[in-house]
Amino acid sequence: MKLLTYQKDGNQILGKLTEDGRVCSLDDLGIHFSSMNDLIAHSTPEQLKRIEAGNAPSLPYDAIVKCSPIPVPAQDIICLGINYMAHAEESARYKKEAFGGERPYAVYFSKRVDCAVPDGGYIQAHTDMVERLDYEAELALIIGKEAKNVPKEDAYDYIFGYTIINDVSAREVQTNHKQWYFGKSLDGFTPMGPWIVTADEIPGRPMLPIRSYVNGELRQNSTTDLFIFDIPHVISELSHGMTLRPGTIISMGTPAGVGMGFNPPKFLKPGDVVTCEIEGIGTLCNTIHG
Repeated sequence: MKLLTYQKDGNQILGKLTEDGRVCSLDDLGIHFSSMNDLIAHSTPEQLKRIEAGNAPSLPYDAIVKCSPIPVPAQDIICLGINYMAHAEESARYKKEAFGGERPYAVYFSKRVDCAVPDGGYIQAHTDMVERLDYEAELALIIGKEAKNVPKEDAYDYIFGYTIINDVSAREVQTNHKQWYFGKSLDGFTPMGPWIVTADEIPGRPMLPIRSYVNGELRQNSTTDLFIFDIPHVISELSHGMTLRPGTIISMGTPAGVGMGFNPPKFLKPGDVVTCEIEGIGTLCNTIHG
């Protein structure tokens, strides 16, 4: 099932994408939640079954005013850094560092989101402070119930669903401040969407092709089964030191092919169109706005 958020008469509405690509309101299905965060935290299996089976008047997807599926995350997004080996290599090359070929521990950082950018929305270029603007297509999971001390073998039971995130990054801000938080948290740096695919649609270990394009040029081309640290490892490790609440978003890292990985680098500029796609989930397309 694909769940999304859109605007109608100035209000944010929760919807379901039907099999023929139309959108119906959950309110029209008799299911009422104030936000996607509220639905994730408080919906019952019976309500989700009613949503999936329900029928109501619908609109074409292209006719709605789109929002990110979770416009304002309840907390900062938890991100995995250098979680594909090929991306670890290109990152070290860009920073002119030696690459040892080993990653004994996962790299975690957080990303602040003022308001997530929807499919079709604009990524702010921040040209007054950013010249090396980069893209990162990533698979993100959403925690569906409180997770504490989760064994690896139970990790997938805690996932509500999956979406796509473009972890937009200001490379010189990262370099100058010697950390990732600021350079990945500027306003408009979190395109997310186009919807949430519930976990039952992607059972077990996700093995999905993931790609990104800039102005139609293929840049990233990999699969989500090449994580250095997989989803069970991440949920288990994090939950043994911190409680993961419903609605927690974990973005699993990006494969090789980001702008800084080319020689010379291929950074983004105003007017560029960035498309991130994950088969089985969808396509997230955004334009850089100067």
